[in-house]
Amino acid sequence: MKANGQAMNGGTADAPSPDAPFALVERGARGLTLNALNDAARALGLHRGQNHADACAIAPHLASAPAEMEHDLEALRRLALWAERFSPAVAVDTALPAQEGLLLDMTGAAHLFGGEAELLKDLRRRLAKAAIPARAAIADTPAGAWALARFSHDPETIAPPGRLREAIAGLPMEGLRLESEALVLLKRFGLKQIGDLYGLPRAGLARRFRGAAGLRVVERLDQALGVVSEPLEPVRPAPLYRAGIVFAEPVTHVEGVAWRLPDLARALGQQLERDGRGARRLALVGFRVDGRTTTIEVTLSAPAATPDHMLRLLREKGLEHLDLGFGIDALMLCARQAEPMSIRQGEMGDDRQMAQPQALAALIDRLEARLGEGAVRRPQARESWIPERGEAWVRAAPEAPSQPPARDDRPRPILLLDPPEPVETLAELPDGAPMRFTWRRAPRRVVKSQGPERLGHEWWRSGPGVANRPPRTRDYYRVEDEQGRRYWLFREGLYGREDADHRPSWWLHGVFA
Repeated sequence: MKANGQAMNGGTADAPSPDAPFALVERGARGLTLNALNDAARALGLHRGQNHADACAIAPHLASAPAEMEHDLEALRRLALWAERFSPAVAVDTALPAQEGLLLDMTGAAHLFGGEAELLKDLRRRLAKAAIPARAAIADTPAGAWALARFSHDPETIAPPGRLREAIAGLPMEGLRLESEALVLLKRFGLKQIGDLYGLPRAGLARRFRGAAGLRVVERLDQALGVVSEPLEPVRPAPLYRAGIVFAEPVTHVEGVAWRLPDLARALGQQLERDGRGARRLALVGFRVDGRTTTIEVTLSAPAATPDHMLRLLREKGLEHLDLGFGIDALMLCARQAEPMSIRQGEMGDDRQMAQPQALAALIDRLEARLGEGAVRRPQARESWIPERGEAWVRAAPEAPSQPPARDDRPRPILLLDPPEPVETLAELPDGAPMRFTWRRAPRRVVKSQGPERLGHEWWRSGPGVANRPPRTRDYYRVEDEQGRRYWLFREGLYGREDADHRPSWWLHGVFA
């Protein structure tokens, strides 16, 4: 299905009369050219790509404004998100400049809207409410729908299944989405309608053109007839599971959303349980009457299909964050990511043990819904000899680490500084333990020391070492001062053996209890 994207063009601050000629202009290689025109400008013989100066000579009263193509494409993308109320797979079509539109995959879904004819009427009616004039068509192929929407006399055209060949035969050659050079050559050969190509041999047709133009004509014809597939690229991946509600009248208050939300959660939960899957990412989407969408999303720490849990998360996230604008006329709850539900075999009498992971997952989900995604984290040990790399903060999950790292019995401080802090030291020997050191402007005298414990840098990893310098070998010492406080110091670098540009330096990495 194809919706006309020409209505997405911008305008001037003082909108001209619909009866006055008006055009959007863009800067090209030969100056300003016309990018888009209204009906009054076309009636005067003006056309897209025409030089602006020539157009003003023909129509002295032509009003114009700069074309904002980036804004047009962004508006078309927002319209594509709104069109997800009809289909989970909506693509933005930008094959030809100033011929942009939307392509919707309606396979097996038209009956949800009362049939294909009612679907097209409903689509154009809703777009008209948002002041977006559109033409739409339904066909067996995206290219066929594109041609019918653009060049059919009926603004709501439906090609009967299996009869697309006859439906597009009388359309002009422009319906194949060809470049201007190919169209000129086809018309020179007397080929003006798509049906004129049906009886021509493909090899001979390709040889009539130079370069890849002939192959392009054959390819476009095959795409229109369904001989060659043309997959759509949706603006975002289609949700695996979704449930929707259409309102008879626009809903302007969040209370109306909250009232129908339990029905959506139950319907979505049934779909997930049927396939033995659970949602990992939920999205509540409201389709506004002005052609925009409003969305809130929540991420779950473990797959879940319980309607009550999904409802609690959405409420914790805050339904008030939905910007309803002038009202929404449809609501959709979908699982953008789903995973198989894990089944755990329990024993008799361990009900509390069985319920603990589910309760923990529910708690994590509610905290993240309120505080933000990734706000709840836990430390996780990692395989690394470098102390600051031996632990990382990861997103909290109810599952325990599947494979804990190997146990390290070497003494390590309770408080580890990340990053290590520089210290000034005094030692009897360059490679020996320090006798004195100054940390945070306070001098300390060492009375006991033990070491060194040498740790080489992990050469297979990328990234800088301490103070954004190249990683070097470290010699760690456990030292104790006169007050009995113990510290973990290391010397980075070896005298005369590593990185001659930087002398070895001392750092404090931790404090023992």
